[in-house]
Amino acid sequence: MAGMLYLCATPIGNLQDMTPRVIAALKQADIIAAEDTRNSRKLLAAFDIHTPMTSYHEYNKVEKAEQLIVRLQEGKDIALITDAGTPAISDPGEVLVRMCQEAGIVVTSLPGPAACITALTLSGLSTRRFCFEGFLPADKKERKEIVKELREETRTMILYEAPHHLVKTLAELLEALGNRKITLCRELTKKFETILPTTLEAALQKYEEEEPRGEYVLVLAGKNREEKKQEEIAAWKTMELEEHMAFYEERGMDTKTAMKQVAKDRGVGKREIYEQLYKK
Repeated sequence: MAGMLYLCATPIGNLQDMTPRVIAALKQADIIAAEDTRNSRKLLAAFDIHTPMTSYHEYNKVEKAEQLIVRLQEGKDIALITDAGTPAISDPGEVLVRMCQEAGIVVTSLPGPAACITALTLSGLSTRRFCFEGFLPADKKERKEIVKELREETRTMILYEAPHHLVKTLAELLEALGNRKITLCRELTKKFETILPTTLEAALQKYEEEEPRGEYVLVLAGKNREEKKQEEIAAWKTMELEEHMAFYEERGMDTKTAMKQVAKDRGVGKREIYEQLYKK
């Protein structure tokens, strides 16, 4: 009978956030797959856990996943941990989970700390609708495209950033999105936890003068829905009818639905749009 993969959330700073269920699973597992065995050894020692460890990280995620699946198929139970927080969030664990599902291996999650959710709840920004972006891509072209997409996002956005890239990222976001509200969170759950509700402009000014320290979670306000609507209306007023139709068709609408939406935008009947397009 095949074993099970346990996704074990570990503290993001404060060891007291380790759950009894995770401690039990780590003790009972046959193997612990850890992103950094040296880092995880300290955590395991703090809870008197002596289960054998193996490394599972970004640079061996496919090859090692194949090896771990073989062990699971042999009946071994494996616990997966990341350096901090919940495995598979901005983490190679997502690859192992997918490959386990494809191989028919049962996967279960033992919930616990996650920096993104902790920061969101502390941000003071809207939590009803939010999206997680994680780290922006290093590739310049892809990064530019992602930031452009974020400009139109109406949900609260959550990003991760390292201290040596923080100023650059804040500058890019300010240029692309304007002076939005942002909450910067660092040292979450630790003694010197810092939560800074501010604006992109003020945050950039602060960290241009003050060296950033520690890993940051950025919680950024989404675009105001009414403002976005008004911008779209202004854009439609400058469009030719054919261009207006193309705007919706390029976003996946069929001709009939696009025509209906264009008529709604322009405050006229669908028949009038039809006649203007096809009875010239």
